[in-house]
Order: sequence, then structure tokens, then C-alpha cells
Amino acid sequence: MGESDVPRSMDALLIAAASGMKARLESLDMLANNIANSGTSGFKADHEFYSLVQDQLPLVERNWTDFSQGVLTPTANPLDLALSGPGFFALNSPAGVVYTRNGQFQVGTSNQLQTAEGFTLRNTRDNGRPIAVDPALPVSIAKTGVVAQGGQEIAQIEIAGLGADANSGSLAKQGNSYFRLAAPGILPPAPTTEVMQGTLEQSNVPAADSAVRLVNVMRQFEMLQRAVTLSADMDKQAISEVAKVS
Repeated sequence: MGESDVPRSMDALLIAAASGMKARLESLDMLANNIANSGTSGFKADHEFYSLVQDQLPLVERNWTDFSQGVLTPTANPLDLALSGPGFFALNSPAGVVYTRNGQFQVGTSNQLQTAEGFTLRNTRDNGRPIAVDPALPVSIAKTGVVAQGGQEIAQIEIAGLGADANSGSLAKQGNSYFRLAAPGILPPAPTTEVMQGTLEQSNVPAADSAVRLVNVMRQFEMLQRAVTLSADMDKQAISEVAKVS
């Protein structure tokens, strides 16, 4: 290797290390968010998708969301709902229709079934308008999503199917509990998905595996940091040698 090859090799080392550090920083952020939401009902874990560019350097091209179902846990609260099967609760929000697997609902001040943020469940029998209930009467919700009080059906909860839209990446996360369509449109119905009253879906984050992964990524980041320091030291040494020769 000639003297002119030394700077190029050192530059390649620095570029590779910096690229790896960037990818692992993104992974650390994602893993930390997953772990922080391991107790959030209906939360869906994110994972990184790597691509190889610039002389086979690994870069995080994009994140993808794991839509697999979490464990369904009974709560005995009649306003806690879970979905058994693919799909989402469709909600009215100030920004339009959003979707969630977090079924922690409550009766709002307007007697409407809503989330803690005030997003209301959509009634398919009333063009997606909010579902209003009598707070003095028990609320019964069938597996089909039919809402009844006093022996009378009053609404049908809108359940949107997962379909190809979610798998193709057209669903974007909005906060930690909600999703929205990245492009105009609607998700199709999910006629086979069942609503489970008095039940919540747990996060699908594998907490133990995520913690191990977090530690491993941190170690990789530290190794790459040392590589950057080594490259900087080599640069200084090369400059020093060139100065001596000249």
C-alpha cells in the first residue's frame, strides 16, 4: 500500500464507522420506544429494515411495524374492548379518521364512547358518527361489535380490516396508540374480527428480547465509537509523518 492509499483506507474506515453509528442510533431510539411502550395496550412494535449501500455499509432504510396480535387479558371493565383477529377500532379525531388496537374506552362528557384523548368510536349504522350511550344503563357489546342498552341495539362499532394497506406501509403511526392512512382512503371492514368486551390487548413488544437487543446495539455503538477514535488517531499520525518527511 502506497502513501496515497493510507488516507483513502482511513477515510473508508471513518465512513463505515460513522454509517454504522448512525444506523445503531436509529435502532436505539426505536428499541427504547418499544420498551417504553411495552405496557401500552394495543401498542405495535417497530423493527428496522436494513439496506446495503455505499460499499456494503448497513443503513436503516426504514422502520416497519409488527401488526401481530398481543395477548388478550380480561379486565372486567365493560368499557375495555379488545379485537380478536386483524384490524382496528375506527375513531373520529380532529384530524380525521384514525385507527387503534388500544380499546381503553370511556363515556365522555357528551355521553359518547371515546378514548382518553376524546377520539370517538364510529357507528357504522350512522355514517361513522359517534356512539352515544345512556350513562345510567349498563353497556353490552357483542362479539360482532353491536352495542346494546336495555335490551335494545343502539349502534354498531366500526372495525376496519388490516388488509394489504397496512402491510404495504400505507399506515403511519400517530403517537404510540394510533395509526392513520398516509394517503387518502379508508381501510376495508373486518367482518370476521371479534370484539371482546371486558378485555384489553397487551403490547406485542417482546420486552426481554428487546432489552437484550438494546444492550447488544449499545455495545456495537461503543465499538464503532472506538473505531472512529482510532481513525482520528491514525489521521493525526499520518499528518505527523508527512510533516516529518517534508
